Amino acid sequence: QVQVVESGGGLVQAGGSLRLACAASGFTFNTYAVSWYRQAPGKERELVATIIDPGDSTNYAESVKGRFTISRNNAKDTVYLQMNSLKPEDTAVYYCIAQWGTTNYWGQGTQVTVSS
Repeated sequence: QVQVVESGGGLVQAGGSLRLACAASGFTFNTYAVSWYRQAPGKERELVATIIDPGDSTNYAESVKGRFTISRNNAKDTVYLQMNSLKPEDTAVYYCIAQWGTTNYWGQGTQVTVSS
């Protein structure tokens, strides 16, 4: 059974940090590109960061560059999003997606709330 499960969200004050985790099972996770998206209330879902094998190439949205870091641990079938210097505008539901060709697996999302 294919599963993608996010965890690590919560409530944090501005300037704080959180680490999100995206754990996968039921497919060969280490061959997939993995991205984090987020969606704030009333806004469209936006791409935050992507990590691609081989070589763990990474890409970030301009709004999070220098503050967020995406990484993966293939031995644990997990991708992380380290979020530092959080701002109230980072408040959103964060989703993980694993992509290989036209196959996409989405997680259910985890809420991140940053208070000012």
